[in-house]
Amino acid sequence: MMDHATPNLPSRDFEITAKFYEVLGFTEGFRDEGWMILKCNSLVMEFFPDPTVDPASNGFSCCLRLDDLDAFYASCTAAGIPQAHTGAPRLHRPVVEDSGLRIGALIDPDGTLLRLIQNPK
Repeated sequence: MMDHATPNLPSRDFEITAKFYEVLGFTEGFRDEGWMILKCNSLVMEFFPDPTVDPASNGFSCCLRLDDLDAFYASCTAAGIPQAHTGAPRLHRPVVEDSGLRIGALIDPDGTLLRLIQNPK
């Protein structure tokens, strides 16, 4: 196995979190009352319970580095996640940033920012 890291993110409610990510292609790899692991192909995200997290002020974030950013973004829009500047969940359309990377964003129901980054081809 290669070295890797996985984000540890807050969830106000594991059931709501699991259902939100399920429509984006994630499945549960593990869950008990204190931890949940979601997987989608090679992406892995781990969640801990935090019923007090405020979606409006949540400072957690992570990057999803994707081989096909457009396909992932399309699955988000197909799931009905709105493109908006406020609220959670929401999407921000991918753009080429000054770094040269093409980056979009997904804010989940708990206010966690997931940067959606196109892997170089």
